[in-house]
Amino acid sequence: MAQEREPDKTIPLGRIEAAIRINRTDAGKVWFNTKLTRRYRDGGESRDATTFGLDDLPVVALAAFMAYAWIWKQKARAHPEQAEE
Repeated sequence: MAQEREPDKTIPLGRIEAAIRINRTDAGKVWFNTKLTRRYRDGGESRDATTFGLDDLPVVALAAFMAYAWIWKQKARAHPEQAEE
């Protein structure tokens, strides 16, 4: 199994985290993927889950919005001529 590479940006909000990866094709196309996780302890071990409880959802929404804003900022930096006025 291939090892997952480190994210290009992480947005930690308590036990919720948004991890953003920038992907590029050989032709230069760029796209972003975001993974939302919840950190928890299983015995003495720290683990990640991709399911969320009721109280997690507002934080998940905030993390997703912050990821969205960060991605748009990166796109605007890469292509300032396409930024909205």
